[in-house]
Amino acid sequence: MGSRPNDDPGAALRRVKPGWDHAYCGAVYSPSQPSPAPPLSRASLVIGLYGGMGLVALVIAAGRGNPDLFRLDPSMEPWLLLGGPAIGFALGLAVVGLTRLATKHLQWARDLHSSFHDLLGQLTGREIVILALASSIGEEMLFRGALLPWFGVWIQAIVFALLHVGPGRRFLPWTLSALVLGIAFGWLAVWTGNLGGPIAAHFAINFLNLRFIVRERA
Repeated sequence: MGSRPNDDPGAALRRVKPGWDHAYCGAVYSPSQPSPAPPLSRASLVIGLYGGMGLVALVIAAGRGNPDLFRLDPSMEPWLLLGGPAIGFALGLAVVGLTRLATKHLQWARDLHSSFHDLLGQLTGREIVILALASSIGEEMLFRGALLPWFGVWIQAIVFALLHVGPGRRFLPWTLSALVLGIAFGWLAVWTGNLGGPIAAHFAINFLNLRFIVRERA
């Protein structure tokens, strides 16, 4: 009599190595092993990075004896608590407008836009909001909230620019623009006496430019 066909195709695998009946797409998982942890999402990484930046700012401010990072000048005019963000948002819109003009008329700006388009890849609307919000709050807490009262406008702006050094010479305009914006945000914080203006400007620039970069290739 002929041999009876095996009704269980995984039996041969189990005879060779137990646990192979849980193999999937080349990865071997045994029932006794815990499932691998899922990779962190980009949103989680962004929140972790800028959250850590904010914690560093709080530690610096507490060590300086003034943990209030938002108000640089306690004697500021009350209207600046609301007027500061409005002024900052207007500044942010002006910077975004200049960015659009540069991308339309200048080759280096188009090259930078395309480089960021390739580097960032596809971002969802939720990821853009999280990235813009986390970066504006975390960076302003550290550079304008913690470092500016300690080192002054120019030094904090230089350190801010060094944080924005990209992978290659084509990102040099990004670094230079970060230096200019670091100075502008610093003076805005000094003038208004709080971080509302710099945070609003920073958020407007990052949010609108990220949307433009990921949706359109120059």
